[in-house]
Amino acid sequence: MRNEVPINLFEPYIEEIFNHLRGEPFKKFLESEKYIRFCQWKNLELNIQLTMNDFSVHRIIGRGGFGEVYGCRKADTGKMYAMKCLDKKRIKMKQGETLALNERIMLSLVSTGVDCPFIVCMTYAFHTPDKLCFILDLMNGGDLHYHLSQHGVFNEPEMKFYAAEVILGLEHMHRRFIVYRDLKPANILLDEHGHVRISDLGLACDFSKKKPHASVGTHGYMAPEVLSKGTAYDSSADWFSFGCMLYKLLKGHSPFRQHKTKDKHEIDRMTLTMNVELPEAFSRELRSLLEGLLQRDVNNRLGCHGGGADELKEHPFFSGIDWQQVYLQKYTPPLIPPRGEVNAADAFDIGSFDEEDTKGIKLTDADQDLYKNFPLVISERWQAEVAETVFETINNEADKMENKKKAKQKLRFDADEKGSDCILHGYIKKLGGPFASAWQTRYAKLYPNRLELHPESTTKPELVFLDQVRFENSQKKILSRLHNCCIEPFRVSTLLSLINE
Repeated sequence: MRNEVPINLFEPYIEEIFNHLRGEPFKKFLESEKYIRFCQWKNLELNIQLTMNDFSVHRIIGRGGFGEVYGCRKADTGKMYAMKCLDKKRIKMKQGETLALNERIMLSLVSTGVDCPFIVCMTYAFHTPDKLCFILDLMNGGDLHYHLSQHGVFNEPEMKFYAAEVILGLEHMHRRFIVYRDLKPANILLDEHGHVRISDLGLACDFSKKKPHASVGTHGYMAPEVLSKGTAYDSSADWFSFGCMLYKLLKGHSPFRQHKTKDKHEIDRMTLTMNVELPEAFSRELRSLLEGLLQRDVNNRLGCHGGGADELKEHPFFSGIDWQQVYLQKYTPPLIPPRGEVNAADAFDIGSFDEEDTKGIKLTDADQDLYKNFPLVISERWQAEVAETVFETINNEADKMENKKKAKQKLRFDADEKGSDCILHGYIKKLGGPFASAWQTRYAKLYPNRLELHPESTTKPELVFLDQVRFENSQKKILSRLHNCCIEPFRVSTLLSLINE
């Protein structure tokens, strides 16, 4: 019965609703106070220029080849994030400029549009004279490599939970033509509830226009086609790495790292030549899954027959899984990180960089010019941050201030016009500015022979605009030279409109 329901069942209704909203409701919105408030917020967003002063930086929680990761709190909203800081001198020393800029591009691709709850996404990017800074989702539950060392290996049901969420993260990337290239337990982070996200897109690559052929990744997880120099590949490489990662979650080591060898050449040789022998203790479905993922020939590999992630979702190992429930994070995680603890190595163990390494490196104007387009604000994520923190508070305070100002001004005008021949008064919006392109709020006072426009302020010196008007009794309209105006509710119920004479 479920399969008989068309996937586009509600599309005609959705289209009809959108068509309706594009009409009169949207026109009314453009004339409302809500639209003005929206423009105020949008103006704030478009003028964001972040610096280190906008964040309170906490303890170090990780370190990579170019820099460190810290916990941080955004000062204006209180939102907690992870701040990944890359050292520009260290980048220059290692000739990593392309990698650093590529990471920013990949993060912007996966973070824009529909949010993926299974990827560590970016909200902001900015730079200082000596650092490149990524502001990322904070994952304070540690990584799967850390929990393997603390918890020990996982059983099949536990591994299945992590596998399902990682599949959806990879699917999100692959739909955007991104191959991740560095899938391993150390790059799978847990949030405070135990759900996982794929992190560190430093080696990710866009294959929409040209397939990559570089041999990059972590030995023991790299696919044979990645190890074969000069061979082009795409998302196929991630499914092989996925199989290696699942094997490690179950056995504690990569399938190609026998006897705890650290010889990278030996690990690569085994990846290219060895047929993985799976333990008899594995279930039949699990053995089938891993055999499909660890195929050296891309044409025989699970996930590489044109169906991508759907091929894995339909595999018998995942039978009974409701993938919509996985996406909504409704399944109970097998491991809940301890609350109130930092689930990462001690700051002392993480260590720090030796500044002597970069002592002789000088950053030139040309070096800094490489990063002129680095700053970025992901619009949807900034809006979500504001909405869940300070949006209501700031709006309520602004409304109170505006209402107080208007009430004060109305009392003043009421007193001024007591006994005068003023027909009515109230707020109007008028297109003004140098090019008559900005809506301005004015307090209008209509007399039998003129219209006065007063500024909103009641304390500053005023410049009052006067316009001659005349009445057309038959149509009960006021004709005026004033144009491009819309009237807000006045204190009388008679409907009046201002039109060109």
